[in-house]
Amino acid sequence: MTTKNTTDSGKLDLTKKSLTAWEKYSKDEIEAVFAYNKGYMDFMSSCKTERECVDEFITRAEKAGYKNLKTIIAEGKELKPGDKVYANNMGKALALFLIGNEPLENGLKILGAHIDSPRIDIKQNPLYEDSNLAMLDTHYYGGIKNYQWVTIPLAIHGVFIKSDGTKVNMVIGEEDDDPVIGISDLLVHLAADQLQKSLSKGIEGENLNILVGSIPIEDKDAKERVKINILSLLHDKYGITEDDFVSAELEVVPAGKARHYGLDRSMVMAYGQDDRVCAYTSFDALLQMTEVDKTAVALLVDKEEVGSIGATGMQSKFFENVVAEVMDRAGQYSELKLRRTLSNSKMLSSDVSAAFDPNYPEVMEKKNAAYIGKGIAFNKYTGIRGKYSSNDANPEYIAEIRRMLDKHGVTWQTAELGKVDQGGGGTIAYILAHYDMEVIDCGVALLNMHSPWEIASKADIYEAMKTYKTFLLEA
Repeated sequence: MTTKNTTDSGKLDLTKKSLTAWEKYSKDEIEAVFAYNKGYMDFMSSCKTERECVDEFITRAEKAGYKNLKTIIAEGKELKPGDKVYANNMGKALALFLIGNEPLENGLKILGAHIDSPRIDIKQNPLYEDSNLAMLDTHYYGGIKNYQWVTIPLAIHGVFIKSDGTKVNMVIGEEDDDPVIGISDLLVHLAADQLQKSLSKGIEGENLNILVGSIPIEDKDAKERVKINILSLLHDKYGITEDDFVSAELEVVPAGKARHYGLDRSMVMAYGQDDRVCAYTSFDALLQMTEVDKTAVALLVDKEEVGSIGATGMQSKFFENVVAEVMDRAGQYSELKLRRTLSNSKMLSSDVSAAFDPNYPEVMEKKNAAYIGKGIAFNKYTGIRGKYSSNDANPEYIAEIRRMLDKHGVTWQTAELGKVDQGGGGTIAYILAHYDMEVIDCGVALLNMHSPWEIASKADIYEAMKTYKTFLLEA
């Protein structure tokens, strides 16, 4: 931790381990925590999809002097120490590099997070009418509890790509005077049969249909008059037709801004903190760097919640290809040097952990659980049950990280994702470990993980930024 576990007399001090970050802060540090989280909450309120995150990160990065790697390549420019570049993968994943003073084959310092979150996706042929109500058919994305998504206000974020290639952005439900949409549920008076079902069966995935309208067009002879009215509204505002849904990417997310949580405002309630809380702090830590010994990287990827698949997920060759391009522009590329670069790299897999919840103590082992307010949480391993599908970090690497964090006064804790046979989960850590690099999971501990509204400590968010910044300075 940030303080030694012995007193001046040399006796073991057991009280230090129980301290929260709040108890260690000065008045000025507490003000800094709240100020930092204001910027974070603004980001979380406006960036609810992968595309929105990438767009915002690129805007901020370019203001900080980062250049598009494609432009560097096209213009035949060389990269030298201190240069800043980014690579955009299909608008849904991003890699940023601050070129270091040492040769790239000495290794990279990588902060890797994901910017996708559990949600509800709209199908390719979604719009229909039933009982004079216009509905959208959906397919949920990632691990959700279906019942948490009914009867709450929802918003649509996404893009339509028309047949001529025109891109049309859509956000409905976030402004104060915007309409919201939602998924209905049975009234309790008629729910006798539903209430006998298990939680996983009470709301079926195929029944997460979204209600979007009820006013018919005036033509009483027309069929599906309410559906036609909805299509007319969409065409008037966005210039789209029903056929354009086929080439759309529309995500349904909770409507509303991030909020201060708790009477003391000590926490943040927001959608998508898994894993945008770690993506934001990783990105911000990199932007605070102006010079590094080894090249520093922020890697922000898509599709982690569904297995890191696809062209924008961590299992694609995007990152490896981009590293090769960076090495080429730095005049250092060869296939062997690329392999050395990846093997000699060190990474923090910046991903959230589960916080101990006093309402559900039975799923946690208290000595090895993460706690709200006790700083960033390091998971030596994740996976399920017998550490299946996990990255299991080396103790030598953990010791190195301990030294650097203690040196810089960072508050940190260790954790595991619940009791051994209770369940578990995975991150992108094991995928990067395939390159023979040192990797460990570390991130902010959340309450309500994978729910529409997740809870994080402002202190832990601040300590995450400090951790990632320390890693880029010292690793």
